[in-house]
Amino acid sequence: MAIFNQPSSAKKDAAPSFAPEPAASPARDPQPAVADFNPTQNAPPRRPVTSEVKESLIASNLTIEGKIEGTGHVRIAGRFKGDVNVQGDLTIEKGAKLNGGVRAEKVIVSGDLEGNIDSASRVELLDTAVMNGDLKAGSLTVAAGSKIRGHIECGWENKEANHKVNGNGKAEAKADKADLELAS
Repeated sequence: MAIFNQPSSAKKDAAPSFAPEPAASPARDPQPAVADFNPTQNAPPRRPVTSEVKESLIASNLTIEGKIEGTGHVRIAGRFKGDVNVQGDLTIEKGAKLNGGVRAEKVIVSGDLEGNIDSASRVELLDTAVMNGDLKAGSLTVAAGSKIRGHIECGWENKEANHKVNGNGKAEAKADKADLELAS
């Protein structure tokens, strides 16, 4: 089927064709019309891709025995028996207990830790923290009320520093105070 304009000799009151001529407009777009092949329905919005590190949680009503290794942050709110070796942060919540060794970038303890912290860049012991074990860290923050029993080496990444906790629970420091921060 062909679509065409009626010849100019046709009567003006004749039936309109399939493509009636539009009224003359003062400014007409010189570009030809282009078909739009975009769908009329929008796709659901996509989440932006981020390099955000995920956090894994051991819930407060769980007791797990094993080993944790990998990248990402780990939050323990329950009980875990085993070693934790993560390229990320480890948080031990108030009321939680970890029996095992720890290797992480940053360690925040407000529960119980029975084991060693090895090669952390930063360790924070909050006021409810109880730690039995040795600790090696780039920096250490100890809140008043926390309990520590073990050998502490702090600032060993940048300086030759030895920080020890004697049998009375008092810190002995052989480096500047910037390495060992005792909150009161």
